[in-house]
Amino acid sequence: MIAMPPASVASTASLTVTPRELVARMFRRDASTRVLHLTWFAFFLTFVAWFNFAPFASTIGDQFGLSKGQLVTLGLCNLALTVPARLIVGGLLDRFGPRRTFSAILVYALVPCVLSATAQSFSMLVLSRLLMGIVGAGFVVGIRMVSEWFKPSELGTAEGIYGGWGNFGAAAAALVLPVLAEIVGGPDGWRWATALAGVVAAAYGMVYLRRVDDTPDGVAYVRARKASALEVTSRGAVWGLIAMSVPLGLALVDIAWRIFHVDVISSVVFGIAVAVSAVLLGLQIAAVWKVNVRARTSTYPESEQYPFRSVAVLSFAYMCTFGSELAVVSFLPEFFESTWGLSTAVAGAAAAAFAVLNLVSRPAGGMFSDALSSRRRWLALLLGGLAVGYLVLSQLSSGWPLGVALAAVLATSVFAQAGNGAVYAIVPQVRKQVSGQIAGMCGAYGNVGGIVFLTALVFVSPQAVFAIMGLTSLLAFLACRWLVEPTTVAAPLHLGDAARPVADISSPGLVGAR
Repeated sequence: MIAMPPASVASTASLTVTPRELVARMFRRDASTRVLHLTWFAFFLTFVAWFNFAPFASTIGDQFGLSKGQLVTLGLCNLALTVPARLIVGGLLDRFGPRRTFSAILVYALVPCVLSATAQSFSMLVLSRLLMGIVGAGFVVGIRMVSEWFKPSELGTAEGIYGGWGNFGAAAAALVLPVLAEIVGGPDGWRWATALAGVVAAAYGMVYLRRVDDTPDGVAYVRARKASALEVTSRGAVWGLIAMSVPLGLALVDIAWRIFHVDVISSVVFGIAVAVSAVLLGLQIAAVWKVNVRARTSTYPESEQYPFRSVAVLSFAYMCTFGSELAVVSFLPEFFESTWGLSTAVAGAAAAAFAVLNLVSRPAGGMFSDALSSRRRWLALLLGGLAVGYLVLSQLSSGWPLGVALAAVLATSVFAQAGNGAVYAIVPQVRKQVSGQIAGMCGAYGNVGGIVFLTALVFVSPQAVFAIMGLTSLLAFLACRWLVEPTTVAAPLHLGDAARPVADISSPGLVGAR
């Protein structure tokens, strides 16, 4: 049975505002705006640290005498622990609050940065990149922090700015760190630049701890009852959560296989990696089973239920939007270079436009989610456009004019990045107490998407990978029929915000709670 929302809540479903008004609200002089901009910059710095290897890959490879397979291994190690870390960090922030969690991650970033900067062997580089993957989990923390400070009619815009501007840290690492290395000069310039990224992140972590609060004055932080696994509210959702945990474990096996595939590790080491991944998956499933004993044995009151199917659909959608983006930015430069005979520099610049558009496209995706009457339909529209875009790109060849091909790539990137913003305009509204864990699940699936699509590239052509991403996005478009429209507030009432409806903070955040 579908539960009907209170009248004061239902009225917000058709509320629309102009994009101009939404943008203006993101730069007003108040505490929420200050928290937003301090938080996206925290995310920005985690991405500068997380991606500080790529700009120096060639230099490090030459200095350490690394093979192409070893460089591939370091890149994969950078991703490996991000998948489980996003789940763990999501639970920690729901339990202890985003202020302390984000500050801890920023300070922690100093450790892998210094290890990387002082490394004298390949094994030490591997360790530093594995530990660096945890820094990549910082993204999910800001999702809940922003949701605590903005009302539903502004949430998509705020989350879009947070995600889009913070994501630019990856591009900033590629642009700024090599310049810093040149200023220092000498063969160790990359070491100083890498260490400096960690020092700046750690210093900002201390600033962030002092300058922000988890919630507005007078508003209590609603904490999750459990942090080891997501708490769901029905027996079917328990099995659904277990099923969703399996691809996360398989992603680690996939990374181990790709390292084995380039002959960096032996079959014995690969077997150990598979066994460790199986153990981690088993521990995750055991935590899900233990945390959700109530869902397995009794019935939650309707006021406490929330639709787990929305978590599944949003995770799948983010796998298509962000996952495909991760894959495309990885292979697009080489694709342009080999297909149209461009120089490495020109091909890299052309492909970089895919990522740079995040500054505008992701905030726009969240902003229109706020401005339009249905967040679900807007996300479905973007996924449909993304499917069409990738199917068009699957037909690219040297016979296409380069300008037309580049325009098609950029148009597709807009759908992918706006889709990222539209997903996270909904995520914080599914269930307030566990929004960090839900954000972590969706974020982990984004990484899984990147790993899966890049693995497909080992077996098929880039055009075939574009086709796979297009068909997957089409399935996500169809799955949106099961996504439940957000209706209730995502954060408590701001002082002076008389237009905002008041709702019980224990409410699930969506109608159709079963």
